[in-house]
Amino acid sequence: MEAISTTSDARRSVNIRERLEAYAELTKPRIAVMLVLVSAAAFYVGSAGVFNLPLFLVSMSGIGLLAFGVAALNQWFERDTDLLMGRTAGRPLPARRITNAEALVIGLFLCAAAEMLFFFYVNTLTAVLGVVVIVGYVLLYTPLKTRTSASTAIGALPGAMPPLMGWTAAANEITIVAWALFALLFLWQFPHFLAIAWLYKEEYAKAGIVMLPVVDPEGRLTARQIVLFSVMMVPVSLAPFFFGIAGTIFLAGATVIGLIFLWESIKTARARTKAASRRLLLVTVMYLPIYFVFLVVNRN
Repeated sequence: MEAISTTSDARRSVNIRERLEAYAELTKPRIAVMLVLVSAAAFYVGSAGVFNLPLFLVSMSGIGLLAFGVAALNQWFERDTDLLMGRTAGRPLPARRITNAEALVIGLFLCAAAEMLFFFYVNTLTAVLGVVVIVGYVLLYTPLKTRTSASTAIGALPGAMPPLMGWTAAANEITIVAWALFALLFLWQFPHFLAIAWLYKEEYAKAGIVMLPVVDPEGRLTARQIVLFSVMMVPVSLAPFFFGIAGTIFLAGATVIGLIFLWESIKTARARTKAASRRLLLVTVMYLPIYFVFLVVNRN
């Protein structure tokens, strides 16, 4: 491992375009876009009275910068294990398209910039939640991935912060509906990440990452957790209607997509195959944007 870390510090010769592409890849922009969209929906639903466009733009910029920064620091921490897996060996650090120092500076700068935006232009509560994300995801979840399968639950806590941060950016308080959206995202992550872990369990095992399917090779416990968290997610997803935030169109739409999600989880648990996990992964990815579209369109 030490040899890998040393050699990865030497950046191979790349042109300007390749370096810019590497910087962009370091920040995982597709994931960041999804997190910003979820936060934006929560900001809109949590807004009271007139929608504050300048505050919205600053808040989403901060959340985007935070997502970029956390992703960069995550890749900096995981540069050695990424080199051991086929799906991640081409990332900027293991492929030596940028140096470890560059990645660390970029990650720290982006996180610091996000926190400054939150503290000076949004509110202190959102800034505090941003710090929770950085500490929880980068300093707790990431290093624990090679030590315990419980890291998924630990990582799900900061991973569920985007709707909470979007809400607090608009309202400067955490209401019961904000907690419900936090709980929804927390529960959603288990079927999502367990589907990924089942697909790549051999690679995770090779890299020493202790995901549940690695320590549960037959998949019985993995299957039970996928179904359990999906069952809990369905009633939680309907909370905005029962708390008077959303209407009947939302209720109908959230119910339908929730049941589809649950049915696909049950099918995956029964099959315990990579093909089934791949279908579940697709459903989980599609679920969030559809859910929040229903919530935004039919907000009371």
